[in-house]
Amino acid sequence: MRAEAWVQSPADAADLIRRAAALIFDVDGTLAETEELHRQAFNLAFARHGLDWQWDCTVYKDLLRVTGGKERMRAYHTRLVTAPPLSDKDIAELHRIKTAHYAELVETGRCPLRRGVTDLLRAAKARGQRLAIATTTSHGNIDALLSRALGKRWAADFDAIVAGDDVRHKKPAPDVYLEILTRLKLVASDCVAIEDSANGLVAASRAGIPVLITRSMFFADDDFTGARAVLDDLSELLDRQTKN
Repeated sequence: MRAEAWVQSPADAADLIRRAAALIFDVDGTLAETEELHRQAFNLAFARHGLDWQWDCTVYKDLLRVTGGKERMRAYHTRLVTAPPLSDKDIAELHRIKTAHYAELVETGRCPLRRGVTDLLRAAKARGQRLAIATTTSHGNIDALLSRALGKRWAADFDAIVAGDDVRHKKPAPDVYLEILTRLKLVASDCVAIEDSANGLVAASRAGIPVLITRSMFFADDDFTGARAVLDDLSELLDRQTKN
């Protein structure tokens, strides 16, 4: 199977997906609308650590331009002229606490997979396509989400999983996607990346991988120029596959 060189309209997205040897998924915003839970978990961690930081939706949306939780906290800290110093150890501890709070929030069942995701995963496996994950989030966050949504043995369905801490540079650098290609032993044109943000689009595109965008809550107004198709959610993709 091989992905087509260029898709001319969103209606061709289903064919692009069917022809790919591998589908590579981002996690946050793509598989599930996780970012609001991440925001709440950050605020819980700040309070527990004795910081008076409080990220509302506007602040958090701006900070999402910085990929990676630890990097996001560091970026926010540098904006606070009078803020007390935070060491790398402090940042790591904050991130550890935040990750634990995020897992607790996910476990409440408040973050199901987005529409069409489960059906697409099933259809891909039935076609014999390979599945992979390329994300800037941590392995712990991935497991918290997918263990709840897909069961404890979810990882067995994925041929490669690359998280932010596995590579030197996070998105929009192409590192996670280049590592995925190495692990799958596939060329970029044999794959399709499924993303929700401009940073993800840039990362996959720099690796030469065709990109399908599924709009998410925090990134709906991003510039998706260069994507092969832009959908509101992946159920649109399944509808087109059925019609075809």
